[in-house]
Amino acid sequence: MDRTQKEEAVKNLTEIFDGAGSVVMAEYSGMTVAEMEDLRAKLREKGATIRVVKNRLAKIALKGQPFEAAGEMFTGPVAIAWAEDMISAPKVAVDFAKENDAFSIIGGFMGEEVFDTAGIEGLSKLPSREELIGMAAQRLLGQASQVAQRLMSQGSALSGAIKVIEEKATA
Repeated sequence: MDRTQKEEAVKNLTEIFDGAGSVVMAEYSGMTVAEMEDLRAKLREKGATIRVVKNRLAKIALKGQPFEAAGEMFTGPVAIAWAEDMISAPKVAVDFAKENDAFSIIGGFMGEEVFDTAGIEGLSKLPSREELIGMAAQRLLGQASQVAQRLMSQGSALSGAIKVIEEKATA
């Protein structure tokens, strides 16, 4: 890699780090090409990406960032997985690491927070964006139906009272 290519790689990594909801760092030594392709496909399904990075260039890209401390984790063969949302990359990476011994989570970061392996595993257990939207929609629909029931009950009580008055008036 010449100097121009290195500068371009650092610029790309800086953009990735700035735009990602979360970044997961993992060691991948011993993985076959087929296993890496399988991981890429699983990540792509969830809107995430993985890339093998040069440690020195990644550390340069992290300089001056709020998550600069994550640079200490770039030792040995490291790949980064990221997505715009905060949950999909950690979720897929942790699940894949459980199935494959050659892939192990080192840590990662989200916003200004730097996480170790346990932190990334905890992040992977949070509900995804779609699940959160579904939960919010369920709550809103439940509350809307309760409001409708309460409005209807008042109306039916009023109509019952009017009917009783009408029956008394005609009797």
